[in-house]
Amino acid sequence: MLLNRFSKDFIEAGCDEAGRGCLAGPVVAAAVILPDDFENEMLDDSKKLSEKKRYLLRTIIEKEAIAWAVAEVDCVEIDKINILNASFLAMHRAIDKLKIKPELLLIDGNRFNPYDNIAHQTIIKGDAKYLSIAAASVLAKTYRDDLITEMAKEFPQYQWDKNKSYATKAHREAIAKYGRCKYHRKSFVLKNQLSLDL
Repeated sequence: MLLNRFSKDFIEAGCDEAGRGCLAGPVVAAAVILPDDFENEMLDDSKKLSEKKRYLLRTIIEKEAIAWAVAEVDCVEIDKINILNASFLAMHRAIDKLKIKPELLLIDGNRFNPYDNIAHQTIIKGDAKYLSIAAASVLAKTYRDDLITEMAKEFPQYQWDKNKSYATKAHREAIAKYGRCKYHRKSFVLKNQLSLDL
Protein backbone atom coordinates (compact mmCIF):
# COMPACT_ATOMS: atom_id res chain seq x y z
CA MET A 1 0.00 0.00 0.00
CA LEU A 2 1.47 3.33 -1.05
CA LEU A 3 1.75 6.13 1.49
CA ASN A 4 -0.29 9.30 1.12
CA ARG A 5 2.07 11.69 2.88
CA PHE A 6 5.75 12.07 3.74
CA SER A 7 5.00 14.85 6.24
CA LYS A 8 1.71 16.17 7.59
CA ASP A 9 3.07 19.70 7.96
CA PHE A 10 3.67 20.75 4.35
CA ILE A 11 1.96 20.98 0.97
CA GLU A 12 3.74 18.17 -0.88
CA ALA A 13 4.27 17.73 -4.59
CA GLY A 14 5.41 14.38 -5.92
CA CYS A 15 7.78 14.61 -8.91
CA ASP A 16 8.95 12.02 -11.42
CA GLU A 17 10.18 11.79 -14.99
CA ALA A 18 9.87 9.46 -17.97
CA GLY A 19 12.18 8.83 -20.90
CA ARG A 20 15.52 9.22 -19.20
CA GLY A 21 16.95 6.03 -20.76
CA CYS A 22 15.57 6.55 -24.27
CA LEU A 23 17.57 7.20 -27.43
CA ALA A 24 15.21 9.83 -28.83
CA GLY A 25 12.59 12.37 -27.93
CA PRO A 26 12.18 14.50 -24.84
CA VAL A 27 12.43 13.65 -21.19
CA VAL A 28 9.05 14.46 -19.63
CA ALA A 29 8.40 15.21 -15.97
CA ALA A 30 5.29 15.72 -13.88
CA ALA A 31 4.55 17.28 -10.51
CA VAL A 32 1.40 16.38 -8.60
CA ILE A 33 -0.20 17.67 -5.40
CA LEU A 34 -2.84 15.24 -4.12
CA PRO A 35 -5.52 15.82 -1.49
CA ASP A 36 -4.67 14.57 2.01
CA ASP A 37 -7.46 11.99 1.80
CA PHE A 38 -6.62 10.72 -1.70
CA GLU A 39 -6.86 6.94 -2.07
CA ASN A 40 -6.54 4.66 -5.06
CA GLU A 41 -5.62 0.98 -4.76
CA MET A 42 -4.72 0.70 -8.45
CA LEU A 43 -2.15 3.53 -8.41
CA ASP A 44 1.46 2.35 -8.44
CA ASP A 45 4.78 2.96 -10.16
CA SER A 46 3.81 3.44 -13.83
CA LYS A 47 6.31 0.74 -14.90
CA LYS A 48 4.23 -1.84 -13.01
CA LEU A 49 0.95 -0.85 -14.69
CA SER A 50 -0.56 -1.83 -18.02
CA GLU A 51 -1.03 0.89 -20.63
CA LYS A 52 -4.79 0.70 -20.14
CA LYS A 53 -4.49 1.25 -16.38
CA ARG A 54 -2.04 4.14 -16.84
CA TYR A 55 -4.46 6.06 -19.05
CA LEU A 56 -7.39 5.28 -16.76
CA LEU A 57 -5.39 6.57 -13.78
CA ARG A 58 -4.33 9.67 -15.70
CA THR A 59 -7.97 10.75 -15.98
CA ILE A 60 -8.51 10.13 -12.25
CA ILE A 61 -5.35 12.00 -11.24
CA GLU A 62 -6.14 15.01 -13.42
CA LYS A 63 -9.64 15.17 -11.99
CA GLU A 64 -8.83 14.62 -8.30
CA ALA A 65 -5.42 16.24 -7.82
CA ILE A 66 -5.30 19.63 -6.14
CA ALA A 67 -2.73 20.63 -8.76
CA TRP A 68 -0.77 18.87 -11.48
CA ALA A 69 1.54 19.84 -14.33
CA VAL A 70 3.65 18.22 -17.03
CA ALA A 71 6.73 19.63 -18.77
CA GLU A 72 9.47 18.46 -21.10
CA VAL A 73 13.06 19.02 -22.14
CA ASP A 74 13.78 18.20 -25.77
CA CYS A 75 16.64 16.27 -27.34
CA VAL A 76 18.64 19.40 -28.24
CA GLU A 77 18.64 20.58 -24.63
CA ILE A 78 19.42 17.05 -23.41
CA ASP A 79 22.54 16.98 -25.59
CA LYS A 80 23.62 20.38 -24.24
CA ILE A 81 23.18 19.79 -20.51
CA ASN A 82 23.16 15.95 -20.21
CA ILE A 83 20.23 13.71 -19.36
CA LEU A 84 20.52 13.97 -15.57
CA ASN A 85 20.35 17.77 -15.60
CA ALA A 86 17.62 17.61 -18.24
CA SER A 87 15.55 15.37 -15.95
CA PHE A 88 15.90 17.89 -13.12
CA LEU A 89 15.09 20.78 -15.47
CA ALA A 90 11.93 19.04 -16.69
CA MET A 91 10.85 18.62 -13.05
CA HIS A 92 11.61 22.30 -12.37
CA ARG A 93 9.47 23.29 -15.36
CA ALA A 94 6.60 21.10 -14.17
CA ILE A 95 6.80 22.63 -10.67
CA ASP A 96 6.83 26.11 -12.28
CA LYS A 97 3.46 25.34 -13.87
CA LEU A 98 1.68 24.20 -10.69
CA LYS A 99 -1.19 26.52 -9.78
CA ILE A 100 -0.42 25.98 -6.08
CA LYS A 101 3.11 26.44 -4.73
CA PRO A 102 4.33 23.35 -2.86
CA GLU A 103 6.28 23.55 0.39
CA LEU A 104 8.01 20.18 0.04
CA LEU A 105 9.05 18.30 -3.10
CA LEU A 106 9.13 14.50 -3.06
CA ILE A 107 11.58 13.46 -5.76
CA ASP A 108 11.81 9.96 -7.21
CA GLY A 109 15.49 8.94 -7.13
CA ASN A 110 18.58 9.81 -5.14
CA ARG A 111 19.62 13.18 -6.60
CA PHE A 112 18.02 16.53 -7.42
CA ASN A 113 19.00 20.10 -8.18
CA PRO A 114 17.35 22.33 -5.53
CA TYR A 115 14.39 24.35 -6.75
CA ASP A 116 13.55 27.92 -5.71
CA ASN A 117 14.28 27.51 -1.99
CA ILE A 118 11.64 24.80 -1.64
CA ALA A 119 12.71 21.88 0.57
CA HIS A 120 13.00 18.55 -1.20
CA GLN A 121 13.32 14.91 -0.21
CA THR A 122 14.81 12.37 -2.60
CA ILE A 123 13.30 8.90 -2.28
CA ILE A 124 14.77 5.87 -4.04
CA LYS A 125 11.95 3.97 -5.78
CA GLY A 126 9.63 6.68 -4.50
CA ASP A 127 7.14 5.93 -7.28
CA ALA A 128 6.45 2.61 -5.54
CA LYS A 129 6.23 4.19 -2.07
CA TYR A 130 4.27 7.46 -2.27
CA LEU A 131 0.99 8.14 -4.07
CA SER A 132 1.99 11.62 -5.26
CA ILE A 133 5.21 10.35 -6.88
CA ALA A 134 3.35 7.40 -8.43
CA ALA A 135 0.77 9.86 -9.79
CA ALA A 136 3.59 11.96 -11.27
CA SER A 137 5.11 8.84 -12.83
CA VAL A 138 1.80 7.99 -14.51
CA LEU A 139 1.35 11.49 -15.94
CA ALA A 140 4.96 11.73 -17.13
CA LYS A 141 4.82 8.30 -18.78
CA THR A 142 1.46 8.76 -20.54
CA TYR A 143 2.22 12.28 -21.78
CA ARG A 144 5.60 11.16 -23.09
CA ASP A 145 4.06 8.12 -24.78
CA ASP A 146 1.59 10.43 -26.52
CA LEU A 147 4.42 12.64 -27.79
CA ILE A 148 6.48 9.68 -29.02
CA THR A 149 3.47 8.12 -30.74
CA GLU A 150 3.04 11.35 -32.70
CA MET A 151 6.76 11.42 -33.58
CA ALA A 152 6.46 7.81 -34.75
CA LYS A 153 4.08 8.92 -37.51
CA GLU A 154 6.81 11.16 -38.89
CA PHE A 155 9.56 8.50 -38.61
CA PRO A 156 7.85 5.07 -38.71
CA GLN A 157 11.08 3.22 -39.52
CA TYR A 158 12.18 3.34 -35.85
CA GLN A 159 8.98 1.66 -34.59
CA TRP A 160 8.57 4.17 -31.75
CA ASP A 161 4.88 3.32 -31.55
CA LYS A 162 6.07 -0.03 -30.12
CA ASN A 163 9.38 0.75 -28.39
CA LYS A 164 8.67 4.38 -27.30
CA SER A 165 12.26 5.17 -28.38
CA TYR A 166 13.97 2.89 -25.86
CA ALA A 167 17.11 1.07 -27.03
CA THR A 168 15.42 -2.10 -28.24
CA LYS A 169 17.13 -4.30 -30.80
CA ALA A 170 14.71 -3.16 -33.53
CA HIS A 171 15.34 0.50 -32.72
CA ARG A 172 19.13 0.08 -32.74
CA GLU A 173 18.99 -1.87 -36.00
CA ALA A 174 16.90 0.92 -37.55
CA ILE A 175 19.47 3.53 -36.48
CA ALA A 176 22.22 1.41 -38.04
CA LYS A 177 20.21 1.14 -41.27
CA TYR A 178 18.66 4.62 -41.61
CA GLY A 179 20.88 6.76 -39.40
CA ARG A 180 19.45 9.06 -36.78
CA CYS A 181 16.69 11.62 -37.20
CA LYS A 182 16.17 15.10 -35.73
CA TYR A 183 14.58 13.66 -32.56
CA HIS A 184 17.50 11.41 -31.68
CA ARG A 185 19.75 12.38 -28.79
CA LYS A 186 23.15 12.61 -30.43
CA SER A 187 24.99 12.05 -27.15
CA PHE A 188 23.06 8.78 -26.63
CA VAL A 189 23.06 7.40 -30.16
CA LEU A 190 26.80 7.88 -30.67
CA LYS A 191 27.58 5.98 -27.48
CA ASN A 192 25.15 3.20 -28.36
CA GLN A 193 26.37 2.89 -31.95
CA LEU A 194 29.73 1.81 -30.58
CA SER A 195 28.09 -1.27 -29.10
CA LEU A 196 25.46 -2.30 -31.63
CA ASP A 197 25.17 -6.07 -31.34
CA LEU A 198 23.82 -6.75 -34.81
